[in-house]
Amino acid sequence: MSDGISTTATALHELSATELLAGYYTKQFSPTDVMDAVIAQAERWEPHINALYAFDPDGARIAARASTERWQKGEPQGMLDGIPVTIKENVATKGTPVPLGVPITALTPAAVDAPPAARLREAGGIVWSKTTMPDFGMLSSGLSSFHGITRNPWDVTQNTGGSSAGAGAAGAAGYGPLHLGTDIGGSVRLPANWCGIFALKPSLGRVPIDPPYVGRCAGPMTRTVDDSALMMSVLSQPDPRDGMSLPPQDIAWSELDVDLRGKKIGLLTDLGFGMALEDDVRRVVTDAARLLESQGAIVEEVELGFTREMMNGLDAFWRARMWDDVFKLSEAQRTQVLPYIVRWAEGGATLSGVEVVRGFNQTMAVRAMGAKLFEKIDYLISPVAPVVSFAADLPSPLDDPDLPFDHILYTVPWNMAENPAASINGGYSSSGFPIGVQIVGRRYDDLGVLRIAKAFEGVRGAQKPWPQTPR
Repeated sequence: MSDGISTTATALHELSATELLAGYYTKQFSPTDVMDAVIAQAERWEPHINALYAFDPDGARIAARASTERWQKGEPQGMLDGIPVTIKENVATKGTPVPLGVPITALTPAAVDAPPAARLREAGGIVWSKTTMPDFGMLSSGLSSFHGITRNPWDVTQNTGGSSAGAGAAGAAGYGPLHLGTDIGGSVRLPANWCGIFALKPSLGRVPIDPPYVGRCAGPMTRTVDDSALMMSVLSQPDPRDGMSLPPQDIAWSELDVDLRGKKIGLLTDLGFGMALEDDVRRVVTDAARLLESQGAIVEEVELGFTREMMNGLDAFWRARMWDDVFKLSEAQRTQVLPYIVRWAEGGATLSGVEVVRGFNQTMAVRAMGAKLFEKIDYLISPVAPVVSFAADLPSPLDDPDLPFDHILYTVPWNMAENPAASINGGYSSSGFPIGVQIVGRRYDDLGVLRIAKAFEGVRGAQKPWPQTPR
């Protein structure tokens, strides 16, 4: 997992996108060679981790041959030509059904690529598979009534987190360098945390998405910060289908150098409610902040001000929203959805309109909270999740639909406040399991978050080797 690995000592499926592009330019290997290696790696691991949906090796090989021919002519199609890419199941790709993690959705092939998929294909990325997600994307777990259980490559008895579960597992298992997830409460950061990879939840609207929704973002999931920056240079291109997208902006995504001296970084370790922070997580997050401090950053402990009232309000709003979907199902269909999801959604059936609006209004309270905090600091360092890991067959660490979000309290505020937030591996538990560190920036400072992450990546020390065989 170290940075700057020599391509001569690393298997093709483990190379970063930037390393692959360098190899294509110098003709050390071809997209066909790389795609064959990635497919072979997936075939080795899939029986153990179940990360993929709509796996298309034949189509991938055809696309790789076309890319190889373009590189031989010196005419690459775009910035990602020949780079293997996976896309989360709920991001539409033309010709592939979008089941949303449940077996009751009509398996109608999508008519067109959603904006993130379109941008990746236009840049020459080879979309060779989709990745799994839990029911309706409403779990931070790899448990799905349609896909089955997606397991963590670091320990297949443990959960990947979600809802970008398959993307996290694919990244850790070496299914090529680039993976796209979505995040409405932590869904790229949580699996990145538990799978030991990097992920960025961009500022709301930075990456156009369809359908857009409050707090919903698409973002890169990769092994390196450089690869996520490369993806952002493509994903952030405009698309008229997203009425919530930001105006096009010329951002120097590849310019990641930063001087940490004088940067004000807040350190958050306790919220005052929710699941207790485990000792290993506290140690890794605190060590990460002190490491940045040793590089000249000014670190001070801060309080966030996120409250149980805010979380309960968001919970009420989401329950009502989910109940609207579940209510329309027949009894037979409901029995096919995870019971945890149905029971959670049923809590929305008895809420009054005033209660639902009051819950949604907590979004504005969270946004005000975030703005107040960032008056005092430039960036925030915090845990991604309070626990080191949890069992693969559980829908959440607490397994309690009455307390469904007590493990996402560090991540969900930044969807509502619209701030960019990343998860980067910070260290390991006493048993060797990866532990992520969250880096949050001001609204629209996506590049700044990547720069802080890149600086940390450069000084965090030796990383454990990626999982090579299932255990």
